[in-house]
Amino acid sequence: MFKLIAISTLTGLLTACATDEPLPTPKPTPLSGEQILRESQGMAQLGERYKQGETLMHEGEAQIDQGKKMIAEGQRMVAEGKRIMHEAEQGYGEIIR
Repeated sequence: MFKLIAISTLTGLLTACATDEPLPTPKPTPLSGEQILRESQGMAQLGERYKQGETLMHEGEAQIDQGKKMIAEGQRMVAEGKRIMHEAEQGYGEIIR
């Protein structure tokens, strides 16, 4: 019984797929001038928004680079300060002896 249903279903599907008539393609509706204007304004707004994002991204990257340079300079200053303090402590130790 199951085999008979499966075979008849498969036959039906193959028959439906084998039809010679192509599916009708929808015809494009002509755009009015107002529709074209609205769509172009929307595209322009998207472009402007993209430019804003790009500018913000570049400014952020520049600030990150500047921050990394400042961190490196701060670390250099701390190391130099520690070196100077260590030299001063050694000099004080030599004076007291």
